[in-house]
Amino acid sequence: MKDNPDSPKRLFVGVPLAEGARWTIDEHLRRTMPEGIPGRPVPTANWHLTLRFLGTTRADQLAAIVQHLRAADLGAAFDVGFGGLGAFSRPRSARVLWMGLTEGVDRLQALARIAEDAARAAGFAPEEKAFKPHLTISRIQPPRNVTAEIERVPPLELRMRVEEVVIFRSHLGGGPARYEVIERFGLS
Repeated sequence: MKDNPDSPKRLFVGVPLAEGARWTIDEHLRRTMPEGIPGRPVPTANWHLTLRFLGTTRADQLAAIVQHLRAADLGAAFDVGFGGLGAFSRPRSARVLWMGLTEGVDRLQALARIAEDAARAAGFAPEEKAFKPHLTISRIQPPRNVTAEIERVPPLELRMRVEEVVIFRSHLGGGPARYEVIERFGLS
């Protein structure tokens, strides 16, 4: 069945991971967590840095966001550095296991502000949580203590070039989410 282009879609704005970064992070986690990642690991093909989750988005809202992002000064390409593991809301009662960033955080925060402005211009309510750039590794339900894993896994010294911002569509159902690129916005 063909998808109706005017039907609402589940969207988010993010930064894709380069294939080399995916491979390096995956190998690092396999090597340092031989017993496996706790919880429900996010498939490596889905790894990205979320700038702004939108959720259900109408066609007119998508058009407004695209227009805003096309007109915005996204700045030049830059590097991000990956670091150690952390957890939301806290390691002793984790719902999400993530890898933090050590470099490029200020630029990601600037891009997140632009994505937030685009979302608000399209009629979305303001984001309630402060932006904290991270790579989601696993979702954990019920919450559990991951302090030992966080302490055992050394920080990863990896840099990746950020060259674009992407609007992704999330397809749910029938297993893990599948992400589709809707629009790309290159950094100068």
